[in-house]
Amino acid sequence: MFDLQEKLRQIQPLDGEIMKRTQARLDDLTKPPGSLGIMEEIARTIAGITGREQPEIRRKTAILMAADHGVVEEGVSAYPSAVTAQMVLNFLNGGAAMNVLSSHVGAELVVMDVGVATDLPDHPMLWKQKVAYGTRNMVKEPAMTTLQALEAIKNGYELAEHYIKKGSDLIGTGEMGIGNTTSSTALLVHFAGVPIMDVVGRGTGVDDERLKLKINAIEGALKQNKPSYDPLEALTCVGGLEIAGLVGVFLACAVNRVPAVVDGFISAAAALVASRMHHGLRDYMFASHLSEEPGHRLMLELIGIRPILHMKMRLGEGTGAALAMNIIEASLKILREMATFSSAGVSDALEDKA
Repeated sequence: MFDLQEKLRQIQPLDGEIMKRTQARLDDLTKPPGSLGIMEEIARTIAGITGREQPEIRRKTAILMAADHGVVEEGVSAYPSAVTAQMVLNFLNGGAAMNVLSSHVGAELVVMDVGVATDLPDHPMLWKQKVAYGTRNMVKEPAMTTLQALEAIKNGYELAEHYIKKGSDLIGTGEMGIGNTTSSTALLVHFAGVPIMDVVGRGTGVDDERLKLKINAIEGALKQNKPSYDPLEALTCVGGLEIAGLVGVFLACAVNRVPAVVDGFISAAAALVASRMHHGLRDYMFASHLSEEPGHRLMLELIGIRPILHMKMRLGEGTGAALAMNIIEASLKILREMATFSSAGVSDALEDKA
C-alpha cells in the first residue's frame, strides 16, 4: 500500500556538515573562490543530497511521463489529443528531440504511459501504468479523482525508485501530453494568485482565438472546481496524470537522496505541487532551464529554484533537463578532478596585511 504521507515524512534535510567540507574543497581549488558560479553551487548541493564529499554521476535516467487531458475538448491546443500517442510512438522509435539529447548526454530514456487516451504497443522502453484514458474535462468537473491522482503519484514513485535501485544517481524529468500547458497554468494561477493573462502562454503555438479559449478554460476550471490550497486537491481538480506521475518521481528522488532535474513548464508544475506537499523537496531539485512559457519564471520562483540554462526553449519532453545533465556532471568533475592549491604547488591569494 502506497502511503503518501509516510513517504513525505521520510524526506530529510541536506547534510550540512558535508556541504561545509565540500565548500572548503571548492575554495581550495586552483581558481578564485566562487569563480565557477552556479557550478560550485551544484556540486555543494549534490554533496549535501548524497552525503558524499566528492559525489559522482555514474548512471543517468530520463523519465518521460505521458498522458492526455480532457480539457482539449475546449479547443485549447493547436494539436488534437491523438498527437500524444503518436509522439509516444515517436519516442519509442527513437525519432524525437528527446531521443537525440538523452543519447547525447548518455541518459537512458524511459517512457511511462500513465494516462494516454489510447492503448499503446508493448516496447522495452515503455512502462504501461495507465491510470485512466486521459483526465476528464476540468472545465466541467475535477480532472481526476483523488484515488487516480494518488495512483499516478505511486506509479511515478515506483518507476523512479526502480531506476535508482539499478544505480541511477541523476534523474531527469519530461512529459508528453496535449493540453498540459493549460493544466499547468491553472495550477500556477491557483497557487500564485495572479491574473491568468499575466502567465498564460501559447503552448504548442496556438493562435489568438485558441488563446482566448485557453484563458476561458482555465478561468472556468478554477471557478467550477474551487480547489483549496491543499496541493493534492489542486492537482486532482485541475492537474494532469503525467503531472501527478512526475510528483511521484520528485518524491522518490528526495526519499532516496538522489538529485532530480526539472525540465520546463509542465515538469515545474509538478515540482511546484510536490514542493507544496513538503518544502524540503525543493532542495533535491535542479531547474534545468528557463522556458519561453510566460509563467515559468514565476513558477520557479515559487518553488525556490533557479534555472541553470537560458536557451529560449519551449518543447518539453525533458529536453532542457537532458542538456542540464551535462552541466551537473561537469560540476562534479570539477570538484573531484581539479587540483587544489596545496597539491598543485600554486600560491593562494595574498592575505590582506592591512
